[in-house]
Amino acid sequence: MNENKTNINWYPGHMAKTKKMINEKYSLIDIVYELIDARIPYSSKIKDIYDLIRNKPKILIMTKSDLCDLKITEKWVKYYENLGTKVLLLDLNNASDYKKIIDETHKIMNEVQIKREEKGMKEKEIHALVVGIPNVGKSTLINKMVGRHVQDVGNTPGVTKQIKWLKTPYHISLLDTPGILWPKLEDKKVAYNIAAVSSIKEEVLPLDEVAVYILKMLHDFYPNILKERYGITDISDIEMVYEIIGNAIGAIKHKEVDYDRVSKKIINDIKLEYIKGITFDR
Repeated sequence: MNENKTNINWYPGHMAKTKKMINEKYSLIDIVYELIDARIPYSSKIKDIYDLIRNKPKILIMTKSDLCDLKITEKWVKYYENLGTKVLLLDLNNASDYKKIIDETHKIMNEVQIKREEKGMKEKEIHALVVGIPNVGKSTLINKMVGRHVQDVGNTPGVTKQIKWLKTPYHISLLDTPGILWPKLEDKKVAYNIAAVSSIKEEVLPLDEVAVYILKMLHDFYPNILKERYGITDISDIEMVYEIIGNAIGAIKHKEVDYDRVSKKIINDIKLEYIKGITFDR
């Protein structure tokens, strides 16, 4: 068996329902906003997105630019642009970054609007589908564009459960969707990457495996962060590493390390954005 393959099944019912509903609403959609996480620009991309959206115009929105390693992520921006995709690298917590999406949408739809005007028809309300894996910032984007809190925001997958149209002041209506993942996470690296940024629920993969994966990625690509955050330069003895972190956070009782607590600490350091400047897709 290929050691890079995994048989993790992750397909809550609402994801299957989302795909069905996108197909049902397909004829109403003018443009697609596909959101991906700038820290994992390959792993967070929906595998069969083109089967879903077919020939609809699309903007690939890389979110969380403030958390990624810009040098590496910008290579991914160029990669996707070379495939003919319009890419916007954004920090959705920035007050005005989302306006770049509005400008680009109107630019893409300009030809359609001109043709309508020539026929004496009024300007079209643009219908945009918002799609992406869990926890990539869809709700943040929607709240910014709608101009009020309409969606719960949380760094926990599965916050959005329903599919619905939401009006914005920009002549754009948004069709929000729950996060989609493919039925089987066959690529182990992809599975660990999306677990590392909390895009799948913690129970899907063993905590300690995800935590050790994060430590390894920091060791291999961001040794300065590993040293600054945990005072560690070598991870060859993982028990020792857990002991050092356990001591630092008070997770040792009667000389026994609370391994779960240390694992959660490592995962939460990324989830709660204490660790920044990382891109795990190389």
